[in-house]
Amino acid sequence: MKLALGTAQFGLDYGIANQQGQIPSVEVKNILAKAKSGGLDTLDTAISYGNSEACLGEVGVSDWKVISKLPAIPDECGDIFEWVSDSVNDSLQRLNVNNLYGLLLHRPQQLLELNGEELFNALEKVKKSGLIQKIGVSIYDPSELDELCSRFPIDIVQAPFNIIDRRMIDSGWMVHLNEKKIELHIRSVFLQGLLLMDSESRPRNFDRWSSLWDKYDAWLEQSNLTSLQACLRYVLSFPEIDKIVIGVDSQNHLEEILKASKGAIPPLSDSFGVDDMQLLNPACW
Repeated sequence: MKLALGTAQFGLDYGIANQQGQIPSVEVKNILAKAKSGGLDTLDTAISYGNSEACLGEVGVSDWKVISKLPAIPDECGDIFEWVSDSVNDSLQRLNVNNLYGLLLHRPQQLLELNGEELFNALEKVKKSGLIQKIGVSIYDPSELDELCSRFPIDIVQAPFNIIDRRMIDSGWMVHLNEKKIELHIRSVFLQGLLLMDSESRPRNFDRWSSLWDKYDAWLEQSNLTSLQACLRYVLSFPEIDKIVIGVDSQNHLEEILKASKGAIPPLSDSFGVDDMQLLNPACW
């Protein structure tokens, strides 16, 4: 099963299309049970996702592969290994698990800065201790990988990719990571829910891309697909992708996603791909 469960909504009011707010722990338990029965085995969380880790630890996730993320090293950090080690141990305590499947850097550019080698050495020490199985990076743009992958033996790359964001293909990095046997985990499949909205629901500040939306909506109608089916089946069609991180706000939402993911997708025009970061990067919204 390529789908992995994102947990930002478990600890934060997350996503432009989120109408529910932070998910109660009772519903989190229901979602995890449904996900497990649906074949999912991987959870994606982060120290910066509010109380997501604590929520997962309370519900119980010892039978899951858990991936978490380190925030940027604080400026006042005196001992990088101690900070990394303490951060990981704190995460394990909150999650109530013995180890993490993966630990990703939320700001991997720090590896290319003055103390970058020291940071990676600290990660490798923690990996050798058995507290984490794999070291990874969470990137915003494939160009970040040019230097990162040439200097550091990374195990996992998490990157944005969806119907309109083709940068991982166009850059060649999707194929290159597969050749290097580096796991590729995809996020932003729905672009925080924007790609699932119809023309009436889409916020007006996205009207400047109206020609793209018109083309997208027309293709969906012609293909007889819902936006959910299209977004999921598109990313699932790439054998180079190992995991696809999806966020849900209810058990029913997850069930809908599992159903929508099954099936074929007709050919998709390359003209859907855009490179405007004002649209592709939610931080610009």
